[in-house]
Amino acid sequence: MTIRPALPADIPGILNLERQCATAGHWTEAQYRRAFQPSSPPRLALVVEADSSPPAQSGAKSPAILAFLIAQHLAPEWELENLVVAANVRRKGLGKRLLRALLDAARKTNSTSVFLEARESNFAARTLYEQAGFEQSGRRPFYYTNPSEDAILYRQTLP
Repeated sequence: MTIRPALPADIPGILNLERQCATAGHWTEAQYRRAFQPSSPPRLALVVEADSSPPAQSGAKSPAILAFLIAQHLAPEWELENLVVAANVRRKGLGKRLLRALLDAARKTNSTSVFLEARESNFAARTLYEQAGFEQSGRRPFYYTNPSEDAILYRQTLP
């Protein structure tokens, strides 16, 4: 599996993966497209794709996107906006690798912290964040809809 910067051409695969995950932050295609615009705030967008040999012919299907991360740089902090891992490859370290890449990018920009929110019921994500060194920093009541649910806020202060 390869982690690489996401490209606008990855948006259909990102949308497909995101739509399969009920706990993901759901963006419209237009929101993803805006994230890649030069006028957009600085972002880190990464995808994990299955390793495969290059397509033998043009028009061949590109490797499937197994996971992605999108974070926004709001100097001096970063906000993790979305992190999704395909159900069939969860618990294989992809989320950890993407988080590590975000934290490395944040350190390289001399940022002070990374923050995010997670659905209160998303125990898998919350465990991932806590194991990566994030600490609970607050709560946003009724932040999520369908179903209505609180967001748990997390922050990791960077050395």
